[in-house]
Amino acid sequence: MEKIIIDGKDFEAWRIPTESAAILLIKAVHGFIGCGYFDVETANKLQEHAGIVTGVKTFDDMLEAKIIKCSNSAETVGVRIGMTGREALLKLN
Repeated sequence: MEKIIIDGKDFEAWRIPTESAAILLIKAVHGFIGCGYFDVETANKLQEHAGIVTGVKTFDDMLEAKIIKCSNSAETVGVRIGMTGREALLKLN
């Protein structure tokens, strides 16, 4: 686990290596952004606030990447498709 600070707010970042890539997740107080390994439909069933970014290899990539999918509950707190991962995390904190 790594700690990431955005605008003075703390986030937990997790990287799990696989054989051909890595599973990446950055957790905020009220949700997370994750790489393409994560499924929005599962987040919807569990009523989790989640945003998905793809084409990322690092946490910095995740912060700059655009949200391509988000859960219904993430939308209720202002997460939108097209915003950056950084913007989404600040909405989720």
